Amino acid sequence: MDTVGWRKTFLLYILPLALLSAPLTPVNSWALASNNVPLDSPVYYYLEKLASFGLITSDFKGIRPISKAEAARLLAEAEQNMGGGAASLAGEMIEALRRGLEREIALRDSPQDAPLFAAKPLAAFKARYVYLDGAPRSYERPVHDPGGDGVFGIGAGLRPDNLYPSPVQQHGTEGTPLLENNEGVVYGNGSSLDLRFSSEAYAGRHVSALLEPLFLYGERDGLTRFRLNKGYAKLGGGGLELELGRDANWLGLGERGNITLTNNAANFDLAKLSSPEPIAAGFLGALKYTLIFSRFDRTDSAGKARRPFFLAAKVSLKPAPPLELGLNLGRQVGGTGVDNGFGSTLRGLVGGTNNDNSNSMAGLELRWRLPFLRNTEVYGEFSGEDSASFWPIVESYVAGIYIPRLSADGRNDFRFEYFLGNQILYTNGTFPSGYVYRGMPVGHSQGGAAQDFFFRYRHWFSARHYAALEYIHGERGNLGRVPVNGSGAFDPNGELQAVERKNSWRAFWNFPVLELVDGGIMYGWERVDNLNLAGGVSQTNQVVQVDLSYRY
Repeated sequence: MDTVGWRKTFLLYILPLALLSAPLTPVNSWALASNNVPLDSPVYYYLEKLASFGLITSDFKGIRPISKAEAARLLAEAEQNMGGGAASLAGEMIEALRRGLEREIALRDSPQDAPLFAAKPLAAFKARYVYLDGAPRSYERPVHDPGGDGVFGIGAGLRPDNLYPSPVQQHGTEGTPLLENNEGVVYGNGSSLDLRFSSEAYAGRHVSALLEPLFLYGERDGLTRFRLNKGYAKLGGGGLELELGRDANWLGLGERGNITLTNNAANFDLAKLSSPEPIAAGFLGALKYTLIFSRFDRTDSAGKARRPFFLAAKVSLKPAPPLELGLNLGRQVGGTGVDNGFGSTLRGLVGGTNNDNSNSMAGLELRWRLPFLRNTEVYGEFSGEDSASFWPIVESYVAGIYIPRLSADGRNDFRFEYFLGNQILYTNGTFPSGYVYRGMPVGHSQGGAAQDFFFRYRHWFSARHYAALEYIHGERGNLGRVPVNGSGAFDPNGELQAVERKNSWRAFWNFPVLELVDGGIMYGWERVDNLNLAGGVSQTNQVVQVDLSYRY
């Protein structure tokens, strides 16, 4: 995008949200800058479990990662509400949180006492060994686009079936079998070693920074690779914070995946404006927001060179403690090889057409906590693409139920989650490579034109010692099937695509090793029938994962 195009994007998206958020920002919006809790940290499990005991009611799940200052705020709420009647597991989790949030706890009530400069050269680390016997699935496939969509399955014609080509092409790869949502890190066959550690620094109460390099060794090619997995600086805190750098983000209520944005693909460089802590919003209750601006790498597909800008926005509301509502937006816009004029950009603002310069996901979500069922949670997301008109059609869904206290003591919990990706989810004519980054879906790890059923049972022996069993059933090919030739390309005289079915099992065991060091072991096994939609082709994958983590 040229300079004029960049200025228009800034004026159309970033500046309005910043101005709108300013009146909602509380006096203590510059409370305490702090770094983010990694998305795979047990901190999220602890806070979730404390909420199940009724000790936390002001939590938001739809915007992650949370800052350490926000985790400390939620911890203070739990401690205040605990009293003497909470289960012993809650007390153990509170102690585990206190050990990991010393700075934020100490400065919560007196951020002005933060030292002018402080640093932690080794703030946390995770070492991971992976043994893989298998190969990833490819998401490359042509799919039929029927058009003629309605809304919620009602009506038709909002997206006329005669304006859009069929079939369209799905793109992407699974990455590593049985190891989704790993920030784009892919392990090859055989043994791999993944080492990442973080260093933190702080300047007074207003500035924090983090660096997380990653070293990856793969037996298959004998190479050791290095990359900066995360690296950012943050200014502000409370109700208004600016983050610049590279980081992982998760927008949505799902545990296994969301439609708009997850940490499935590699972390990208960004500028993010957000509220780490909730803001009082009058009759709306409390809210949190985030606005992410980035630019994807250049891709070449279907003879088109593209390097779009990327925008993600999210507002979450809690009009009442048991209820969380959210609005999601993920958007590829402008850049190399498309019309960056004002007219094309404006058309994309009010809904997709076949002649604008954007590709968007937009959705609504809801989470409802049921106190009379031991704070069981039901949640769901409806999302659509801006393929035509104003309405968010081309529907995809995430829905789930989380039972945090199968037993009254909270030591047993269960989750079920369902994902349905529309047959043309993550595809686009303006950006032929689709809604992917470095070959992997930016949203749900299973890609478009897919269904996924996820079950997890977990037992807690103590706060740092638990075991879990997961079962996953996935299907691709039952949406948008077309005839193909032997190489998988569309061929009206070819054989109809088969339905790929995947049945996966994973067992986890997490346990304490030292006071601040945890160990974890995972074994996964799966069978894939009609691999990559080719009839009669089957594959079995196995993976062993061993983790050792410090203050993670």
